[in-house]
This record gives sequence, C-alpha cells and structure tokens, in this order.
Amino acid sequence: MQIQVNCDNHIENSIRLEEWVRTTVESTLERYEEDLTRVEVHLRDENGEKPGPHDKRCQMEARPKGHQPISVTHKADTLDRAVEGAAEKLEHALEHLFGKLRDKRAGAPVAEGDLEEGTENPDALLQEEFLEKELEKDEVLHG
Repeated sequence: MQIQVNCDNHIENSIRLEEWVRTTVESTLERYEEDLTRVEVHLRDENGEKPGPHDKRCQMEARPKGHQPISVTHKADTLDRAVEGAAEKLEHALEHLFGKLRDKRAGAPVAEGDLEEGTENPDALLQEEFLEKELEKDEVLHG
C-alpha cells in the first residue's frame, strides 16, 4: 500500500510530518493493506494564517483493488486530530465496503444442479447491483 501525503501552502510539510501521517495510516488500516493500492492524504488549513476552530482538514482517499476510490474528510482544531479522525473514518468506510463484499460472497447458497456449470446465480447478480447502489448512497451520506 502506497501512502502519499500532500499539504497546502499553510501547512509546513516536513519529513517528520509525512512519517507520522504514514505511520498513523498504516497502523489504522493495516488489516486492509493487501486490499489497497494507494491512500492519498491531503492536509489543509482552512483559514490559512487566521486562527479558528476546526480549521485543520484532512481528506483521505483509499483506492481498493478493483473498486471505486473511497474518500473521507475530518476537520479538527489540530492537525493530529484531523489525521486521526480521518483515518478512523476511512477504516470504518473500508470495514463497511469489505463487510458488504464478504456478505455478498457468502450469499444464499444455490442447490447443486440448479445452475449450469459456468453460469452465475441471477439472484447473486441482483444482490450485487443492490449492494453497489446501497454503498454509493452510503458514501454520499457519510462522505
């Protein structure tokens, strides 16, 4: 899993910051390491030089193998909390995605001989379409 860290002009990008972000992302998402190709982390100070509550923003976008990217955002008063919050949100989003995929694979068993060899269960295809639509709705609702 490749982790890419990007900072806006108002956040000083340092090797120490990048290493801390990578370590945080790796430790939070380690159980999905084999399922992800890349995680992009975007750090931003919403107010620039001006102080303000919850003005640090961390957006993380994970690229699961064979699936659409998943993006989450978390705002907080410090960069540490923004990164940790986004990592937790991303972990929950991935748990949701892979949980649905596991459930889909487990699906209702088809009796032997009900299907010709090499054909797919039409109910499984309908369930797959339904789950994909539900996942898209969920991503829109929960960012």
